[in-house]
Amino acid sequence: MKKRSAIGLIATGALFAGVGGLLSACSESKPQFSSVDVTGVTYAKDFELTDHNGQVRRLGDFKGKIVVMFFGFTQCPDVCPTSMTELAEVKKALGADGDKLQGLFVTVDPARDTPEVLKGYMENFDPTFLALYTTPDKLAALAKDFKVYYKRVDGQTPTSYTMDHSAGSYIYDTKGNLRLFTRYGSGAKVLAADIQHLLKS
Repeated sequence: MKKRSAIGLIATGALFAGVGGLLSACSESKPQFSSVDVTGVTYAKDFELTDHNGQVRRLGDFKGKIVVMFFGFTQCPDVCPTSMTELAEVKKALGADGDKLQGLFVTVDPARDTPEVLKGYMENFDPTFLALYTTPDKLAALAKDFKVYYKRVDGQTPTSYTMDHSAGSYIYDTKGNLRLFTRYGSGAKVLAADIQHLLKS
């Protein structure tokens, strides 16, 4: 009797394991992102900024596209140009889906980064990328909402200062929802893979 009971338990266990396997196979698996998944956060939901062409922009203007938003300044020696170059590489890596990527560069140095300067800066990377700016007081409020750090560091002359700032990027899905935060130095290949996951989801 004990032997039969043991065999029955094994058979029952195998049956449930099989059913469980079928259920897991039918359920949708969540994409595995390399960037930090911030889906559902309550901050950085929208903005109102002016682009380098003088047009007021909001997040809703880019529905249907993946938006990658970076905060920096044009006189940044390394982090900013590296990040924007990588984003341009990502667009190329996406191939036909490259048109679904919108790069946004928000200056934390509006005193020096005039619309003309910003436009010229964007042309170094991709003509479809937009540089955005606002007044210093509104920039402070925006940075607080986006949890972005920036601080002026004085130089030898009044105009030779630099800016310390956060070095990551925010990534929104095609519906305008904040989904990912990517750290500086992740690389174009990793970022392109994450964006492809978002486009498929």
